[in-house]
This record gives sequence, C-alpha cells and structure tokens, in this order.
Amino acid sequence: MNKLSTRQRTLAGEVSFSGYGVHGAQPATLTMAPAAPDNGYTIRRDLGNGTFTKPVPVHHSRVTRTTLCTTLDLGDSVSVATVEHVVSALSGMGVDNVLITLDGPECPIMDGSAHPFAVAILEVGLEVQPAQKKFLKIVRAVTVRNNDAFAALEPYNGRALDLEIDFDSKVIGRQRMIFDWTPRRYFEDVSQARTFGFVRDAKILRQAGYALGSSLDNSITVHEDRVLNPGGLRYEDEFVRHKLLDAIGDLSLGGLAIWGKFRSYKGGHALNAHVLASLFSSEANYEIVDAEDLPLEFESFEDQPDGLEVHHYLRSVR
Repeated sequence: MNKLSTRQRTLAGEVSFSGYGVHGAQPATLTMAPAAPDNGYTIRRDLGNGTFTKPVPVHHSRVTRTTLCTTLDLGDSVSVATVEHVVSALSGMGVDNVLITLDGPECPIMDGSAHPFAVAILEVGLEVQPAQKKFLKIVRAVTVRNNDAFAALEPYNGRALDLEIDFDSKVIGRQRMIFDWTPRRYFEDVSQARTFGFVRDAKILRQAGYALGSSLDNSITVHEDRVLNPGGLRYEDEFVRHKLLDAIGDLSLGGLAIWGKFRSYKGGHALNAHVLASLFSSEANYEIVDAEDLPLEFESFEDQPDGLEVHHYLRSVR
C-alpha cells in the first residue's frame, strides 16, 4: 500500500455553499475550510459583525435533538441543525480535518443529498497531511433497540454498513443495502440520494415547525403510490441509500472514521446517536488505531472518484 494513502487529509482550499434550511427555511451560508492534522471536524457559528462562536468538535456528545435531523449544541445557547449531510460528504470522501463555519441555525439543504458537498470536495481536491489517519476500531459489539428497530456496531475488517428500512408504502416498502466504503463508491452510489417525506405528514410537520423549507427541489415527495418529483428517482432504491447517507454522517460524530460494521433495521438519527453513546459507554468496546496498523486486504483508501486531485505533499495548515 502507498503509505501516503494512510495519511490524514484536509481540503486543498476553501469552499462555500448558500441556500436555506429544510426545516426552518432560513437562509444560510456554509463554508468548509482546511484544518490542521488531528483537528477532526470542528464547527462554529458566524454571529455577524466579525464575531464567531468558538469552534467545537462535531461530536455525538453535543447532540441535543434527533427529530428528523441531527442538531448540535455549540454552547452559549447556540445550536446548528441538519449537520448530517455535510459531515456525511466529508466522511464519505475521506476527509479527516475541516473547519465548518455557518451563519445560520441550520445547514443549507441544497438538493436534499450530500452530492453538492461531495462535488465541491472533488473540485477543490484534497491535501495529504503529515499525521497518520486514525480509526475508531470496534472491538466488542454493541446494539441498541427500540421495539423491532435496532442499530449495532460490530467488529469487522473494513468500513461496512448493512442497512434495511421497512415503510408502509407501496413506493418504498422494504429495502436493504450493504455498502463497503471507498470514496469512489460513496460518491457514485450514495452521495446523490435525497431526503424524502410523505404528503400525508406535511401538514403535521409544518405545524410542529419542521419541513418549512421542504420542496420538490430538495426532497423526494411520496403521495400514495407514486413519487411526485418530475425527474423521478436517482436510484431505484434511493430511499435506503439516503438512510445510509445519513448513517455515515451520524456515525462520523464518533470523532474518527469507524473501522467496523454498522447494522441497522428501521433506524434513524436517534438510534444512530444512541449506538455511539453505547459504544463509548465502555473503553472495552473500541480502540483507536493508526491506518498502517490495520490488517488491510484491499486498497480502499486509493479507490478515489474520477477527477479527485490528491496533492501528495506535506504542508502545515495554520
């Protein structure tokens, strides 16, 4: 294996996105910038007039709400909602360190998927850093349940997700996807999957203050036995792929990429947060390892999307 492929990576430049939140419908601009080795994902709010909150780790311990999205507490009564698509793109594309700055209470929904963020990462490129890439290796299986729904993290030599959904809908029904991570597979097979909802739920959600910014431009909308979006679906099983996209984002709140297998049935943001909490409830459940110490059987780090430029030189990020 090329040893540079096991080094940490950050963005080769800064990228910005403007839009509005899918739930609050408020305008927001989000910027992703390079960050130093071992920084991980950190986030801050731009409060205006040149003032910012202190950057804090994007971490499961800061999750305050998991209803329809993942919301983080940044401290001092400031929060950020719907972070899962942004960090899903970062994790899926193999980015280790980044500083996220947001000027509103919710990340822009863009087209409802992680694809706009993934494309921006592809276009700006990545920069190899001097530090070893680290992983959160699952040593002992943990499982959380809610009636027949469950989420589990298990030992596995790789990064895999096995996710199944089951909806009382002729359009969706029961779908399952097994996914072994590489950046190429994430970009091609997962990143374009959009969030979805049902017309039957729209009124109740909006009365509760959710989905105020939802539209056919950023959500798959299901009505009875059909999809209302003019272009139809991007993948035949786009619904389960989006749930997998969300899980990749939520699991990145462990602070490091997970080396192991995630399994889920009828899961969601709440169970994803709970399984991380269960994992960290005992140090016997995991260990932190360098990429070079993993018994790799395949070159997953080097399977990159076409057009992604990785700068194989070292430069400190200040």
